Amino acid sequence: MTIFDSHCHPQFPHYDKDRNEMMEHALGEGVFMICIGTDFESSEKSIELAAKYKEVWATAGLHPTTIPQPACGGVEPSTSNDNLNGKFNPQIYEKLLNQEKVVGFGEIGLDYYRTEKTEDQKAQKERLEEQLELAAKINKPIVLHCRDSKTGSSGRAHNDLINCLKERSLCGVVHSFTGTSEEAKKYLDLDFYLGFNGIITFTDQYDETVKYTPLEKILLETDAPYLAPLPFRGQRNEPAYVKYVAERIAQLKNIDYNRVVEQTFSNTKKLFGI
Repeated sequence: MTIFDSHCHPQFPHYDKDRNEMMEHALGEGVFMICIGTDFESSEKSIELAAKYKEVWATAGLHPTTIPQPACGGVEPSTSNDNLNGKFNPQIYEKLLNQEKVVGFGEIGLDYYRTEKTEDQKAQKERLEEQLELAAKINKPIVLHCRDSKTGSSGRAHNDLINCLKERSLCGVVHSFTGTSEEAKKYLDLDFYLGFNGIITFTDQYDETVKYTPLEKILLETDAPYLAPLPFRGQRNEPAYVKYVAERIAQLKNIDYNRVVEQTFSNTKKLFGI
């Protein structure tokens, strides 16, 4: 049975020593994948992987934590000049987004967990506005990263992101969703999908959110090489482990595993036009 990992980073240096073996393992397990770009360099590499494997597609994007500060939150620092100064060049990214097998724009969004200074958060929001303008122009789904601050102001990043999306008619997915059921409803009301990964296998904090979200609006993901699910927590994650996310969703919703795999596979194809 084929299964879709809608968000992974097999182009990252974590796989430089065994990338071919890791990819063959995943493909042998029936895993299709979308390789997510996080800056100019990693977006180019995601496109190269998509060209090499028929079961792989790509996105291009600039992660919110590249403002100028060390990349973080699961993102590798880049050596490209466009990325080191944290600037977003719409022309450069539009060219990437128009390449073959590039099915989405992202990951982009807001991250207040690693970006605590008010002026840096403001810069993130300003750049996100630029990115959403490009998203409307190219008419491709967006892959959103959103992480709240660690200071207890719950929902602040999600509220800001939702307010940005309300002003536009866009489609996409909020990846690695860790918001509340109330926030989930707001994204669902905007017709966005929610991506769940290995986090839901090692904490019960998001059980109610998973139960609340209709299966028709869920995407499976790994965020590999990060956030490995049980029983691999603490190890390098791989796209082949996406099945453990599906198993947990099936358990939480009390439905058949095959139904989860089939519906989320269909959801991913529908959203990204595959």
